[in-house]
Amino acid sequence: MESDFIQTVNAHAGIIQNVCRLYGKDDEDRKDLYQEIVLQLWRAFPAFRGESKASTWMYRVALNTAISLFRRQSRQIAPVPIDQELLNLDQYIASPDADPQMQQFYRAVDQLSLIEKAIVFLYLDDNSYEEIARITGISQSNVGVKLNRIKGKLKKIVELTNE
Repeated sequence: MESDFIQTVNAHAGIIQNVCRLYGKDDEDRKDLYQEIVLQLWRAFPAFRGESKASTWMYRVALNTAISLFRRQSRQIAPVPIDQELLNLDQYIASPDADPQMQQFYRAVDQLSLIEKAIVFLYLDDNSYEEIARITGISQSNVGVKLNRIKGKLKKIVELTNE
């Protein structure tokens, strides 16, 4: 079982990395989230029956873990002086090695809700509407509607930041 798990995680490591990139604020958050996702995958692996693709199962576990962790952390507000927060703002927006267009994209995506981020991520990762629906738990037709609304929202965010 252990070797099957390791093989499955290694085959789809990009899924975990992408979820961590979207939901982690900085490198440390991303590392913590990565570990938490792998832990949750390990716990859920014995119950995985193969009724869906391994990637679909991993997306669902990874996104649920990231969203749960995000909600848990958002309830724990740590006091941070505003000047320190402003000094470190770039680390929350995009990685320093990203090109300017990618930085703008990540800043725009960062303004979306948790479910909207997940849908964008899944869409950009070439998942079908059917797979996105299965992973997020919304209907397939609702995926299309939400994607169109999200695209409009992102366009407005980018336009406002370019003014």
